[in-house]
Amino acid sequence: MEVTVYVGLFAAAFLAATIIPAQSESVLVALLAQRSHSAWALVAVASVGNVLGSVVNWWLGRGLERFKGRRWFPVSEVGLAKAQARYARYGRWSLLLSWVPIIGDPITVAAGVMRERFLIFVTLVGIAKTLRYVVLAKAYLWLG
Repeated sequence: MEVTVYVGLFAAAFLAATIIPAQSESVLVALLAQRSHSAWALVAVASVGNVLGSVVNWWLGRGLERFKGRRWFPVSEVGLAKAQARYARYGRWSLLLSWVPIIGDPITVAAGVMRERFLIFVTLVGIAKTLRYVVLAKAYLWLG
Protein backbone atom coordinates (compact mmCIF):
# COMPACT_ATOMS: atom_id res chain seq x y z
CA MET A 1 0.00 0.00 0.00
CA GLU A 2 1.35 3.40 -1.04
CA VAL A 3 0.67 5.28 2.18
CA THR A 4 2.51 2.72 4.34
CA VAL A 5 5.71 3.44 2.40
CA TYR A 6 5.51 7.10 3.34
CA VAL A 7 4.47 6.37 6.93
CA GLY A 8 7.43 4.00 7.31
CA LEU A 9 9.86 6.57 5.90
CA PHE A 10 8.38 9.26 8.14
CA ALA A 11 8.77 7.02 11.19
CA ALA A 12 12.37 6.12 10.33
CA ALA A 13 13.26 9.78 9.77
CA PHE A 14 11.49 10.87 12.95
CA LEU A 15 13.23 8.25 15.10
CA ALA A 16 16.60 8.97 13.50
CA ALA A 17 16.37 12.56 14.72
CA THR A 18 15.75 11.53 18.31
CA ILE A 19 18.12 9.76 20.67
CA ILE A 20 16.70 6.42 19.47
CA PRO A 21 19.19 4.86 17.05
CA ALA A 22 17.64 4.63 13.60
CA GLN A 23 18.83 5.05 10.03
CA SER A 24 16.66 7.09 7.70
CA GLU A 25 19.15 7.52 4.86
CA SER A 26 19.18 3.80 4.07
CA VAL A 27 15.37 3.73 4.04
CA LEU A 28 15.29 6.69 1.67
CA VAL A 29 17.85 5.15 -0.69
CA ALA A 30 16.02 1.80 -0.66
CA LEU A 31 12.79 3.55 -1.64
CA LEU A 32 14.56 5.59 -4.32
CA ALA A 33 16.01 2.35 -5.70
CA GLN A 34 12.50 1.01 -6.27
CA ARG A 35 11.82 3.96 -8.60
CA SER A 36 8.11 3.58 -7.91
CA HIS A 37 7.73 6.68 -5.76
CA SER A 38 8.30 10.36 -6.40
CA ALA A 39 11.80 11.30 -5.25
CA TRP A 40 10.57 14.74 -4.19
CA ALA A 41 7.71 13.26 -2.16
CA LEU A 42 10.14 10.89 -0.43
CA VAL A 43 12.52 13.75 0.35
CA ALA A 44 9.66 15.88 1.66
CA VAL A 45 8.32 13.13 3.93
CA ALA A 46 11.79 12.28 5.26
CA SER A 47 12.53 15.97 5.87
CA VAL A 48 9.30 16.63 7.75
CA GLY A 49 9.75 13.51 9.88
CA ASN A 50 13.36 14.34 10.67
CA VAL A 51 12.63 17.97 11.55
CA LEU A 52 9.73 16.94 13.80
CA GLY A 53 12.02 14.48 15.57
CA SER A 54 14.42 17.35 16.19
CA VAL A 55 11.53 19.42 17.54
CA VAL A 56 11.01 16.68 20.14
CA ASN A 57 14.69 17.04 21.10
CA TRP A 58 14.32 20.83 21.36
CA TRP A 59 11.21 20.42 23.50
CA LEU A 60 12.97 17.91 25.77
CA GLY A 61 15.91 20.29 26.07
CA ARG A 62 13.59 23.07 27.21
CA GLY A 63 12.67 21.07 30.30
CA LEU A 64 15.95 19.25 30.82
CA GLU A 65 17.72 21.51 33.27
CA ARG A 66 15.18 21.04 36.02
CA PHE A 67 16.38 17.42 36.34
CA LYS A 68 20.12 18.03 36.47
CA GLY A 69 21.78 16.83 39.61
CA ARG A 70 19.53 13.81 39.95
CA ARG A 71 21.25 10.44 40.02
CA TRP A 72 19.32 9.05 37.05
CA PHE A 73 19.97 12.11 34.89
CA PRO A 74 21.81 10.83 31.77
CA VAL A 75 24.21 13.78 31.45
CA SER A 76 26.61 14.99 34.11
CA GLU A 77 26.44 18.61 35.16
CA VAL A 78 29.89 19.05 33.61
CA GLY A 79 28.70 17.49 30.33
CA LEU A 80 25.63 19.70 30.28
CA ALA A 81 27.72 22.78 31.01
CA LYS A 82 30.10 21.86 28.16
CA ALA A 83 27.21 21.43 25.73
CA GLN A 84 25.75 24.77 26.78
CA ALA A 85 29.14 26.46 26.43
CA ARG A 86 29.62 25.01 22.94
CA TYR A 87 26.17 26.15 21.88
CA ALA A 88 26.77 29.59 23.38
CA ARG A 89 30.10 29.81 21.55
CA TYR A 90 28.88 28.70 18.11
CA GLY A 91 25.32 29.83 18.58
CA ARG A 92 22.31 29.09 16.49
CA TRP A 93 24.41 28.55 13.36
CA SER A 94 25.53 25.25 14.84
CA LEU A 95 22.01 24.04 14.07
CA LEU A 96 23.10 23.83 10.44
CA LEU A 97 25.09 20.78 11.61
CA SER A 98 21.99 19.12 13.06
CA TRP A 99 22.05 16.57 10.23
CA VAL A 100 25.50 15.26 11.19
CA PRO A 101 25.42 11.83 12.86
CA ILE A 102 26.35 11.67 16.56
CA ILE A 103 26.65 15.46 17.09
CA GLY A 104 23.39 16.59 15.48
CA ASP A 105 20.97 15.29 18.09
CA PRO A 106 22.83 16.82 21.06
CA ILE A 107 22.93 20.15 19.22
CA THR A 108 19.14 20.15 18.93
CA VAL A 109 18.76 19.28 22.62
CA ALA A 110 21.26 22.01 23.54
CA ALA A 111 19.23 24.50 21.50
CA GLY A 112 16.24 23.71 23.69
CA VAL A 113 18.28 24.03 26.88
CA MET A 114 19.61 27.38 25.65
CA ARG A 115 16.05 28.54 24.90
CA GLU A 116 16.63 29.06 21.18
CA ARG A 117 13.55 30.63 19.63
CA PHE A 118 11.34 27.99 18.00
CA LEU A 119 11.00 29.70 14.61
CA ILE A 120 14.76 30.13 14.26
CA PHE A 121 15.30 26.54 15.40
CA VAL A 122 12.82 25.06 12.92
CA THR A 123 14.13 27.20 10.07
CA LEU A 124 17.80 26.30 10.52
CA VAL A 125 17.15 22.63 11.28
CA GLY A 126 14.72 22.44 8.36
CA ILE A 127 17.29 23.86 5.96
CA ALA A 128 20.04 21.52 7.19
CA LYS A 129 18.02 18.33 7.23
CA THR A 130 16.20 18.96 3.96
CA LEU A 131 19.44 19.81 2.13
CA ARG A 132 20.97 16.58 3.42
CA TYR A 133 18.11 14.51 1.94
CA VAL A 134 18.12 16.50 -1.31
CA VAL A 135 21.86 15.96 -1.78
CA LEU A 136 21.51 12.27 -0.93
CA ALA A 137 18.61 11.77 -3.35
CA LYS A 138 20.28 13.71 -6.17
CA ALA A 139 23.55 11.82 -5.67
CA TYR A 140 21.79 8.46 -5.69
CA LEU A 141 19.69 9.28 -8.74
CA TRP A 142 22.69 10.70 -10.58
CA LEU A 143 24.98 7.79 -9.74
CA GLY A 144 22.32 5.07 -9.84
